[in-house]
Amino acid sequence: MLTVHTTNGTTVRPGPGPAGLTALARREAPRTEETRRLTPEVAAAIGAAGFPRHFVPGRWGGAEGGFGALLTGVAEVGEACGSAAWCAALYAAHGRLAAYLPAEGQRELWERGPDARIAAAVVPPQGSAVAVDGGWRLDGEWRPASGVDHADWVLLASWTPGAADREHRIFAVPRAELTVLDTWHTSGLRGTGSNTVAADGVLVPEHRSFTLDALLRPRPDAARCHTVPYPMVAALIFAAPLLGIARGALRAWTGERSRAASPHPAAHTVLAEASTRIHTAGLLLGGAAGRADHAEITPLAVAENRRDATAAAVLCREAVDGLFRTSGLRAQAPDHPVQRAWRDATAAAGHATLDPDAAARAYAAVVLAPEQGGPL
Repeated sequence: MLTVHTTNGTTVRPGPGPAGLTALARREAPRTEETRRLTPEVAAAIGAAGFPRHFVPGRWGGAEGGFGALLTGVAEVGEACGSAAWCAALYAAHGRLAAYLPAEGQRELWERGPDARIAAAVVPPQGSAVAVDGGWRLDGEWRPASGVDHADWVLLASWTPGAADREHRIFAVPRAELTVLDTWHTSGLRGTGSNTVAADGVLVPEHRSFTLDALLRPRPDAARCHTVPYPMVAALIFAAPLLGIARGALRAWTGERSRAASPHPAAHTVLAEASTRIHTAGLLLGGAAGRADHAEITPLAVAENRRDATAAAVLCREAVDGLFRTSGLRAQAPDHPVQRAWRDATAAAGHATLDPDAAARAYAAVVLAPEQGGPL
């Protein structure tokens, strides 16, 4: 569990403690894949390790934690199970998004404690939201919603009319008011349970909604994690599980090679190249987390974080791909750890938030227009 202690008068908020979770996630990985969702034991352990509360405001008992600590914790879990790491990262991230709700909405989410697990399907907007007296009525389907089977709440997004144009609006809905449709049949990240959710006339009061553009504006008098604009950290959070997946693949591949009677003729090159890529990815993500936690927030810093996080994702995917291609016939078995890592890494790196071309365009737009590089 997360604790708060003081050193030389400074409040320190440690990151999630994944040690017990990591061992459990490794043992449960086969069942997680088979059932296509986290096991109840792993979902509970993610909560006990402090991931859902990591970004929850302190007024509700949350940790208001840092991005560096989250990166470390998620990557460690990812070495054991990519699906568990993916859900741990997103439960934390969605707690951060929910902190942008009006105060009354936050109270409803966290009145029983800061460990509520929150799933989400907020990009792109889906379903329909119709204004009614005092709030909104939601109808339709939203996908994918990772970890929704074990969620207490779900954030959903739809287009709504705005003052000048349509708005991308986010709604917080109790999981019990939604129907989960079993649609997650994939090759990678099978255990995330990223199923579809359906709403049929679900009423959401106004205080449980906010618009997406709120995530671009720093919150006054908030903890550091709530003053960082969403584009600065979105790719970092999605890349964190991928770093752990790649490290786990390298460990499994190295263990097999050290025991092999006739090692691959290019094993030394594969090992050096994969480890270099993974190490570089870790440095890039660590730097991005450091900027998110400590640097001045400027358009350039935001663009650099997107650039580095997406580059790290590419490096991890390339490293795992090389390891899988040189793992021999044994790795063709679906329960082989390197194959599972390859499937998970391929799926994770394909997430739209980790698109390196979009990140490159955003970076070039800032660098080639330096007059826009001042503080946000």
